[in-house]
Amino acid sequence: MRTSPLPIDGAIRRPPSRQGWVPALIFIAVFALVGGFAGGLGRPLFVLGCMGVAIIAYRDGIAAHFQASLVLFSFAPFIRRIVDNGAGYDELGLMLIGPLMALLVPVVELRRLLDPREPLDIRFGPLLLAGACIVYAGILSLLQGKMNDAASGLLKWLTPVLYGAVLVLRANRDEMLDAAVRAFFVILPLTGLYGILQYVDPQAWDRYWMEFAPILSIGQPVPYGVRVFSTMNSPASFASFTAAGLLLVAFLRSGWVSFFVAAPSMLALLLSLYRTAWLSMALALLFCLLFARTRGKAQMIAVALAIAGAVAVTIPPFSDVIGDRLATLGQGSQDGSFQERLTQYSTLWSLPDSSLIGNGFTITDVGSAGQMPIDGMIIACWLMMGIVFGILCLCAFFWAIGRAVIRALLERSRQAIMIGAMAMGSMLQMPLANISAAEAGFLFWSFVVLIPSFQHRISGTP
Repeated sequence: MRTSPLPIDGAIRRPPSRQGWVPALIFIAVFALVGGFAGGLGRPLFVLGCMGVAIIAYRDGIAAHFQASLVLFSFAPFIRRIVDNGAGYDELGLMLIGPLMALLVPVVELRRLLDPREPLDIRFGPLLLAGACIVYAGILSLLQGKMNDAASGLLKWLTPVLYGAVLVLRANRDEMLDAAVRAFFVILPLTGLYGILQYVDPQAWDRYWMEFAPILSIGQPVPYGVRVFSTMNSPASFASFTAAGLLLVAFLRSGWVSFFVAAPSMLALLLSLYRTAWLSMALALLFCLLFARTRGKAQMIAVALAIAGAVAVTIPPFSDVIGDRLATLGQGSQDGSFQERLTQYSTLWSLPDSSLIGNGFTITDVGSAGQMPIDGMIIACWLMMGIVFGILCLCAFFWAIGRAVIRALLERSRQAIMIGAMAMGSMLQMPLANISAAEAGFLFWSFVVLIPSFQHRISGTP
């Protein structure tokens, strides 16, 4: 007997789909227990297992598949570290393609687009434009003989776009948001509690991975020295997923239970020290303040976050690091990260051709001397696609964001407002972070396309 759906305010009540997060979480738990003993064989088995979980979930519908994908993206890096701790560090990160391969399972649905009788939904516009620019970058890589970079770049950048196209064809907005809330109701407490443990006492697999990973923003593998990345692959990924989950659970799930579920992840989000996610969440809340349907809850959430921050800066193990990071928000142009990003623009503009054509996908170790980090969508698109196609790709993202925001302004339902708020948060991240590839691209395209189609608006269907 199926359980009744979580009470999402204003949602149309439908028979709930099966819980896609259940097989995914069982799979993750089993691999967490045996992964350390599986050796190198565990890596391809994990990728195949992710695809198997996706197939099982997809049989129950696209919403169940979405839930499973959220779980796989949230915990796959954690399993990768456990396996690496036993089998040795894998520089290629083979296991991280597992969730991406899981996204490709329902892509077979796109064959319907080849039917000339099928009307083209206007929501495909941003996806088609972004996809064309990504293919262009892949071709540039192939022309330069960078086969591995082309394969990796296309998989990470194009897969979320293809999945977004599947959602345009198959997904119902309210059902998908309901599924996301259910999934995050499980993910948030697990990743939040683990993130706090990671900060206080990083486990052996986390310490081992931190010693080899070419990521400069994860802190030191010692107690109270980690920039929390919890079960994910970086503080940015963890903070972005956590911020999105907190917004969805807070606005679309009623009751005090939601607060207790979200409380550990609030502290872990602060311990990630990832200011971009903090600012993104703040902008999303400001957007929600514009609407009567969400204004009251937005005010309550803002107060709760302020109290959580005030409490965190008074607890000795956390106070110094969080307080110092919050203080940097007021430094403006004097901030070191800001100066570094300006240097990146200057470096690209100073190139002989100003990267007019682009360099294609480039996978570099930013920890190596002489390698320029790639921070933000603007830099990434400029470097990989050149000025012309880079601008077109950015236009695709702004097109998708603009449609989501306009829909929120017109419809003013709680669900439309939440998608618009998340889109606004993504817009703020664009100059500061890459929101197009791998887990970040999945998070962006999965939600920003969840607006009723043009045909549905004509017929009056909500």
